[in-house]
Amino acid sequence: MDTAKIRIKDIAKRAGVSVGTVDRVLHNRPNVSKKAREKIENALKELDYKPNMYASALAYNKSYTFACIIPKHASEAYWEEVEEGVVDACERRRDFRIGKKMMYYNRFSTETFTKVTNECLKQKPHGVIIVPSKLDVTRKFTDRLHEFGIPFVLLDSYMPDLKPLSFFGQDSFSSGYFAARILMMMAPHETEIMLMKQMRNGNVASKQQENRETGFRHYMHDHFPNVVINEVNLSLDEKRENYDTILDEFFAKHPHTHHCITFNSKAHLVGEYLLRSNRRNIQIMGYDMVPKNAECVRQGSISFLIAQHGYMQGYSCIETLFNAIVLKKEVEPINYMPIELLSKENIDFYRRKNIG
Repeated sequence: MDTAKIRIKDIAKRAGVSVGTVDRVLHNRPNVSKKAREKIENALKELDYKPNMYASALAYNKSYTFACIIPKHASEAYWEEVEEGVVDACERRRDFRIGKKMMYYNRFSTETFTKVTNECLKQKPHGVIIVPSKLDVTRKFTDRLHEFGIPFVLLDSYMPDLKPLSFFGQDSFSSGYFAARILMMMAPHETEIMLMKQMRNGNVASKQQENRETGFRHYMHDHFPNVVINEVNLSLDEKRENYDTILDEFFAKHPHTHHCITFNSKAHLVGEYLLRSNRRNIQIMGYDMVPKNAECVRQGSISFLIAQHGYMQGYSCIETLFNAIVLKKEVEPINYMPIELLSKENIDFYRRKNIG
């Protein structure tokens, strides 16, 4: 028999029970005797019955809310692309009444993370997407989620100790190691390289950036131990109009620097400066296909970008919660995103939205 055409009354006939009893078993409702349940389960095996999980989920006519906790961001930022993926995934599943609640915290303030996560718990979402803060602070939140039985997906930084339902993001160490390898293919004879950071109180914004730098420095230590890595901080506490002065002073002090790298999505801060100052013999390499970065790649001040499909990550996080919570499917626990290299020649062919 075609399993797609098996009806409840076919199962009932095979098991020798009523249609209502079969319906209670299929939907895991009470008041079914052990004997009747066994008959129905045997009939299901004999018929090789595969339940239509979509139809079953729709039949319940239940609504779901997924909270998404991400850093505050400006327009044309990496997180905007992630957010767009979340919105589109919810729209795709609108027949299942999937709703979203976007919640934002300051990446450099654990207090704002705690405030936002406390508010999230009050709203009792069915599932949560989390860009984590520091491990100990995030753990306080995820412990409560486990206590309440609320599944959560980690985005950006993998913290296995928190026992998430799933994770989406790059292998940050491998990404940094790869970045160093590509950079030194362009600069095998350089004696010094600039590392641009954006710090506040001596800290960068995320664990992911720290791990990228660790991977980068491991490669340099192993293969180019004599190359000097000079750091420059375009501080988040500094006014942006002062960045040109900071960079002027750096390049005046380091006239032999021709290659730069950053592990955040703001390579365009240096790229635009290089175009304004007409420093055509210097390039920077960075992360993320945001519009300002892409334009600097086209203009030649950014040599390469490493992309990580922010849109796909946001979209996939919603899909994972949907599959696990609504359709009761098993999901992949670890989902490493591709480490993709974009240059002037291929950047216009990079597809941000590649999930149909």
